[in-house]
Amino acid sequence: MPVRFPAALARASKVGTLVLVPAVLGLAGFTAGGITFGSIAASMMSSAAVANGGGIAAGSLVAVLQSAVGGVVAAPMVISALGFTTGGIAAGSLASWMMSTAAVANGGSVAAGGVVAVLQSAGTAGLSVAGQAVAAAAGTAVAATLNWANLTCA
Repeated sequence: MPVRFPAALARASKVGTLVLVPAVLGLAGFTAGGITFGSIAASMMSSAAVANGGGIAAGSLVAVLQSAVGGVVAAPMVISALGFTTGGIAAGSLASWMMSTAAVANGGSVAAGGVVAVLQSAGTAGLSVAGQAVAAAAGTAVAATLNWANLTCA
């Protein structure tokens, strides 16, 4: 009979992973400002560049890890640029249009847990650990999409 971990332990391991992954990437040298000189990331990048004839291949492990860090850093700026700010939803912004559309669709109110509510929460309070994980995944997905578009159009 297999041993089953209690649900609380499973949840704790997921939260631990969400907290540790960004910290480990930073310690390895994958930062918002780029790869840190003399770090493990720099060594990985150098090895990948040598193996690839001088460049880093899009979609490589080094590119994916750096894109994940970029997604976490860019997310708050993108959310704010949409109009979800610390002072509330900016008048005349895409966020105000989204809020208006959501309110009309919901009979005059914005649904709790909906896209507008979640983005406004992130705009006001910043990203939670789970939000940072989603942003990292989104950064990686955007990089992969741009790589695919570049390969298809080339």
